[in-house]
Amino acid sequence: MKSLAILIAMAAIGTKMFAADTPPAARPVPILVELFTSEGCSTCPPADVLLERFDSLQPMPGAQLIVLSEHVDYWDKLGWKDPFSSSIFTDRQTVYASHFGLASPYTPQMVVDGTSEFVGNNTHLAEQAIQKAANSQKVSVRISSISSATPGKLHASVEADALPVGPNADVYFVVALNHAESQVERGENKGHHLAYVAVVQSLAKIGSVDRNHNFAKEIDVKIDSHADLSNLRVIAFLQQRGSGPVIGAATGTVPAKSALR
Repeated sequence: MKSLAILIAMAAIGTKMFAADTPPAARPVPILVELFTSEGCSTCPPADVLLERFDSLQPMPGAQLIVLSEHVDYWDKLGWKDPFSSSIFTDRQTVYASHFGLASPYTPQMVVDGTSEFVGNNTHLAEQAIQKAANSQKVSVRISSISSATPGKLHASVEADALPVGPNADVYFVVALNHAESQVERGENKGHHLAYVAVVQSLAKIGSVDRNHNFAKEIDVKIDSHADLSNLRVIAFLQQRGSGPVIGAATGTVPAKSALR
């Protein structure tokens, strides 16, 4: 009996040592997946579906896919005005086109972490780009205190660690619709009922971060005063200047009782 007790005690010690030496499960690497799309583009709906699949299924092990649907406005004069389009997204895509050495912007275009671009309905290229991005080092970004105590205004606190190396990075804050739908009445997608995920409503630079200082800022963003708060998400990301690599990202939702801030 004494020998059995010794063996049990030794086994318990061994288990504790093993547990202490076992590293915790690695956190998924946040990866920003941007889709430049338009309701006037007949090849865009498959890319919209792919983006929704990435968002809902999170199919890539080790990666947290943070998606953005950015509707450009240069299709609007060709038969159908996209209700979600904005020149802000066209301008952002134009900078990417210059950065990647493209002759012009196009749709559907997917950009992964600011480092890879390709036709947005190409699943194989998307998965390759995401796997590559999952091996990159990221700076921690955090969003907290998300609330909407006043109609038409969204509050949040955004923090980011100082950069370990490299040039300064811009800090962006995004408000997006979790889900949106539209019935297209004219243009290439006439008669189609389309659905989207993470439809960007606002995208703005809120500051910058460098190697010497952490970033922390309380922000207030204008939203539709009649917005369904349960259908909103927020995203913050760090991007090296000049539409360079995205080196950190985070996302969050508006709490149900956000008015009780």
